[in-house]
Amino acid sequence: MSEASLQGRRALVTGSVQGIGLAIAQALGRQGCSVALHGLATPAQAQQARASVLASGAPAVEVFTHDLREASAVQQLMEAVLAAPLDILVNNAGIQHTAALADMPRARWDDIIAINLSAAFDTMRLALPKMAQQGYGRVVNIASVHGLVASVNKAPYVAAKFGLVGMSRVAALEYASTGSRASGGVTVNCICPGWTETAIIQPQIDARAAALGVGREDAVRDLLKEKQPSLRTSLPDEIARVVCWLCEPAAHNLTGAAIPVDGGWTAQ
Repeated sequence: MSEASLQGRRALVTGSVQGIGLAIAQALGRQGCSVALHGLATPAQAQQARASVLASGAPAVEVFTHDLREASAVQQLMEAVLAAPLDILVNNAGIQHTAALADMPRARWDDIIAINLSAAFDTMRLALPKMAQQGYGRVVNIASVHGLVASVNKAPYVAAKFGLVGMSRVAALEYASTGSRASGGVTVNCICPGWTETAIIQPQIDARAAALGVGREDAVRDLLKEKQPSLRTSLPDEIARVVCWLCEPAAHNLTGAAIPVDGGWTAQ
């Protein structure tokens, strides 16, 4: 993958003021993309994220703060973003809540489905027709290993991620013949990360380290041995590099895939 290989392209990355989303935005910036950031953040957090993506090399960075739980807010977000051509859409925004199915609050179900699945439906249905007109478009949905296999106490999250993988395959089929090798075509794919180094997992690592009386590295290995055979987490930037490759024109025939980055979790 060459430097600035996406020069002149424009991307929207939802949930991109921290974690995997921010790493994706920075990686796209390094490839020459203008980036529309999105997330529920304080003004200081939003400014810091914008500055970091500009520093990565992005020629322009916008910030949007719409609440994806509301369909009307997703509509407003896309109207604002699609005022200019959009080449790349990365649906990364997501939330999680763990509880047994019988104990899961209905409001949590509604919020997780809205943000993790319904918002991606709306961004895709609004962005893909314009991508088809351009002859080039990339939709990369950040699903999860839980879009391929289930775990206990995660009913809405698993339901949303399985739904995201299925919806992505439908969209991939509908747009598979759009464009050409020369234009780059329109593709829709999912990336399904396993354990990834983000702030979300740090409390679990800390708890495991305290319970075992060991250091962080040993705690991580003990935590991962239950699911992830590599015993190594992924870094957000490693997920971001997969996103960038999927956006390359050379990836015009890679569509409808759910790519696990999970250290062998789903190979078992």
